[in-house]
Amino acid sequence: MRIAMRIALAASTIALAIGAARAEDKVLKIGTEGAYPPFNNLTADGKLEGFDIDIANALCDEMKVKCEFVTQEWDGMIPALQASRFDAIIAQMSITEERKQQVDFSDKYIDTPPAIAALKDSDIKGTTKEDLAGKTIGVQGSTIHFNYAEQYFTDSEVKSYPTAQEYQLDLANGRLDAINDDIVSIQEWLDSPEGACCKLVGTFKSVPEIHGPGAGIAVRKGEDELREKLNAAIQAIRANGKYKEINDKYFKFDVYGE
Repeated sequence: MRIAMRIALAASTIALAIGAARAEDKVLKIGTEGAYPPFNNLTADGKLEGFDIDIANALCDEMKVKCEFVTQEWDGMIPALQASRFDAIIAQMSITEERKQQVDFSDKYIDTPPAIAALKDSDIKGTTKEDLAGKTIGVQGSTIHFNYAEQYFTDSEVKSYPTAQEYQLDLANGRLDAINDDIVSIQEWLDSPEGACCKLVGTFKSVPEIHGPGAGIAVRKGEDELREKLNAAIQAIRANGKYKEINDKYFKFDVYGE
């Protein structure tokens, strides 16, 4: 009887150990663009870095899972999520009603204003429709900024680009008059040698119907358990100081927003 109990106890201990090992081995596959510094960027040696990457790793630590990153071109990000190429998108994807028809979102993890930049000798004085009338504006396609530009800068020519780097290059070479994007992405470029050609014209107030309440983490429709775990992890890193630590590594202000 005692031998049987010992065997049962040993088997139970082994099962618990295996269960714990499996829990530690749980992987959360994260889709990100890898072409949108300082949020997510793929270095020359193939390493992913940036605010989104650090936030993702902090959330995975909080959830006691391992982050595994998958790079994906922006235009195919949601289809790749729906096809289960990864489990969640952490790539500055703004929460909009249009996207919510295709995916579910966590609470926001960042919210920064849109902005306009132009060549240093540009005569563009402001960010209104009138200020940009007759100008050619470059914007990354399939983004909230492109949607805004198309709807509001109706007296301008709006050109769509696959990545931010491509419209930045065209602005620097004088093929565009201005660009529209998130203030942080624009300022990061302006502070680099490649952005020395250009200046920040200014920021403008987000339009909730277009820009949404900020960027969240996208998951497949109906994956409520994962979404709630991500929400709890976002709240946890905000409360324990990890979010601020990551924030201060990249920015001089709180990018979480109001």
